[in-house]
Amino acid sequence: MKKEKYIEIINRFSNLHALVIGDVMLDAYVWGKVDRLSPEAPVPVVAVSKRESRLGGAANVALNFKSLGAKVSLCSVTGDDERGKELHKLLFREEIPTDHIILDKERITTTKFRIIGNNTQLLRVDEETEVPLSAATSKRFLGKVANILATEKVDVLLFQDYDKGLLNEENIDEILRLAAKYHIPVAVDPKKKNFFAYQRVNLFKPNLKELSDSLNVTIDKEDRPALKRYAQQLKERIQPEMLLLTLSEKGIYLNYPGGELFAPAMVRQVADVSGAGDTLISVAALCLALNVEPESMAKIANIAGGLVCEEIGVVPVSREKMKHRIKQLAIYS
Repeated sequence: MKKEKYIEIINRFSNLHALVIGDVMLDAYVWGKVDRLSPEAPVPVVAVSKRESRLGGAANVALNFKSLGAKVSLCSVTGDDERGKELHKLLFREEIPTDHIILDKERITTTKFRIIGNNTQLLRVDEETEVPLSAATSKRFLGKVANILATEKVDVLLFQDYDKGLLNEENIDEILRLAAKYHIPVAVDPKKKNFFAYQRVNLFKPNLKELSDSLNVTIDKEDRPALKRYAQQLKERIQPEMLLLTLSEKGIYLNYPGGELFAPAMVRQVADVSGAGDTLISVAALCLALNVEPESMAKIANIAGGLVCEEIGVVPVSREKMKHRIKQLAIYS
């Protein structure tokens, strides 16, 4: 496929509406310079130069969809606390609607604090809850999802699950039923608790650790026969249309009806892998909505994931940046 065809696909992202359902988070950064160790313990002292908050989790995925040109709706629950309100302000600033996000006084907003010294992440501190939603909040949450699907034209639904209590087998089943009712393709970025609850979805994207943990096996990312074998075991258990397995610096493995492929990672210099999976699934989900053939989906998603790894912290990737990179790559000529 020529470069112009890939660029045409990326341009068509602007015609799509994606619905993201999952755990939203606040990513808080403390940036600074390190030039000495603490006399109190063998740890670096960071002289703070900047503090910053960014959208994380499912909110970062929503931001990725928007940066790629798509319309996005986001359905989730946050704490009714200061960090929850800060997250809402960040969404408002990025023009991502917040009317489908519930503020719950019984919960805290998941926040990841990252300490960056000399452009290197030194420490992460997480403040979160993994307690399931109350019955009343779960009912409100499902009502929000049902309302979006009944009143808006949604082209793809993405579950962005981080095991923070928003999703469980019951509400996953109900959302999948609604998606089937409205003939909406479903993509999933799973975590451990609900791993096998996502039955018969269109695109299922675990990473290697998640696949290994789910099957209780050890898998070497260099062992392609083993990767194929265990991927097939997972497919037989949850029956997705496509299985997209991310392999970190080794790229991805895509198993699809009638074939399979390995696509190498496309990154020039790794600065930080945070958020790469979010961006990769965002692009893959939009390609799914456009019914892009699997090889092209894999290559376009790989470009996006590689671009994120060249940045410090969790950042979205724009359509223009992706198109610029495609023009640079000889493999796409």
